Amino acid sequence: MFEAVVSLLTATSLLLGSPGPATLSLAATGASYGIRKGLPFLAGILVGLSVAIVGATVGLAALFAAFPGIRLAVQLIGGIYICYIAVKIASAPVLISADDESSLAPRFIDGFILNLLNPKAYAAFLAIFSQFLLPFSETRFAFLATGLVCLLVATVVDIIWLSCGRLISPIFRKPRAARILRIVFALLMVAAVLLAFRIE
Repeated sequence: MFEAVVSLLTATSLLLGSPGPATLSLAATGASYGIRKGLPFLAGILVGLSVAIVGATVGLAALFAAFPGIRLAVQLIGGIYICYIAVKIASAPVLISADDESSLAPRFIDGFILNLLNPKAYAAFLAIFSQFLLPFSETRFAFLATGLVCLLVATVVDIIWLSCGRLISPIFRKPRAARILRIVFALLMVAAVLLAFRIE
């Protein structure tokens, strides 16, 4: 059991902690608006991730296999929405007043929709549940325990990404550097979407 837990933790950390639309947007949010104002966005991402976990465990793979058009439609909608968040980050005003921060920062619903439609999240969980399922005798408990471990790891790595964004926030006080970094974050998010489609 110990080896299975270590394998699950390692795989989940690598799959969910690697640069992707959600993690990059969290870093950009932390850098632009700070950790406190990024918490609603983080909460939305984690709730969306929870839905992705449930979706992966109740047979999303079987649904996509039976209806390939649905898979493509979900991926396209998710990709478009992630690109929308990228544009929102890239085009935000360089100098933000304290009064404007709350209204401009990505909201809970933005994080929820982003991860709900994030193709990387579904691909990651389908891989995790097919290869790293914890070895409990009762299948339902095995899926539940594995899902809870995944959510715990995701919470930790997402907080780290948000905090890392905050560490580079002094750069965002310089208008030119702030604009360049926001555009870089946005382009990386779009690149992550394109990579996900290429892998698929």
